[in-house]
Amino acid sequence: MLRLIKFLILLPIGVALVLFGVANRQIVTLVLDPVSPATDALKISVPLFVFFFATLVVGVIIGSMTTWFAQGRHRKAERAFRRERDSLRVENARLKSEAPSTVTALLSNSR
Repeated sequence: MLRLIKFLILLPIGVALVLFGVANRQIVTLVLDPVSPATDALKISVPLFVFFFATLVVGVIIGSMTTWFAQGRHRKAERAFRRERDSLRVENARLKSEAPSTVTALLSNSR
């Protein structure tokens, strides 16, 4: 069911991106030298949709990295909780294995 919902959401987005790419095939020039724009050394001429998709990819990467760094403290806390859980499990197993002998010792001392 989740796969169908994902498909129904991503299909129109994919179709829209393909239509955008087909509609924006004209060549545009990006000049990276603000001092002398006539210089051909720092010019890039590609279709408009390439700039759009490149900007989209860079934005997704920057957003993902920002989210990853922002959630670092949560991952650190989860690792600490996991270590504590593991140590408590070991202690619990140790106490369970010691429990019968302790009860037997208490019963024999009370008589």
